[in-house]
Amino acid sequence: MRLFALLICLLPSRVFACDLALVLAVDVSGSVDRHEYRVQMDGLAAALRDGIVTEALMSQQARVTLVQWSGLSRQIQTVPWTAITSAQDVADLSDAIAADPRIWRNYSTAIGEALALSIDLLNAVPCGRKVIDVSGDGLSNEGAEPQTQRAALSAQGIIVNALAIETDDTDLTGYFFENLIHGEGAFVVTANGFEDYPDKIRRKLQRETTKQLSALTFR
Repeated sequence: MRLFALLICLLPSRVFACDLALVLAVDVSGSVDRHEYRVQMDGLAAALRDGIVTEALMSQQARVTLVQWSGLSRQIQTVPWTAITSAQDVADLSDAIAADPRIWRNYSTAIGEALALSIDLLNAVPCGRKVIDVSGDGLSNEGAEPQTQRAALSAQGIIVNALAIETDDTDLTGYFFENLIHGEGAFVVTANGFEDYPDKIRRKLQRETTKQLSALTFR
């Protein structure tokens, strides 16, 4: 019995198949028009092709997926988990996101529900670090509030970062900071309108694909 216990202690620590699992959760609610949807998808595709982001995803053998989310019961994984082992994998993922058709366009904003689906998806990947990247332009106004998912997020050690697309005087950045982001090193990036989204999602992914050290807000 003592020998068995000793052997267990000498076994190597758990080895993960990848170092990073990343859910890209994109707002397609009614407040996002056709042009703004296109800006998000094209901007996200371009950000993934950024050299820093591509190298970070490759070095971590990352798994990446895309979720479109809107109102209650309207969240769906539209780009399946993609294993990143080469620059070509990133290019293929980028192309898939750029070509991803919009599923909904006339519904409310259920951020808590988007988190719930993302948590379920992360259960399927054996990765060391699990991150949900939420981008949106409005407060949650339907379904479960984002805060209700915190226990489940903590149980799995999931980090939630956010990109607040500011389009009015709501202070969405403050709302995301107080109610949405979660976990060690979680942060919010602010885009001043949809025209600012491509640059800010690139900067966000550059930061997000490396381990964060403190919870901060970036504008």
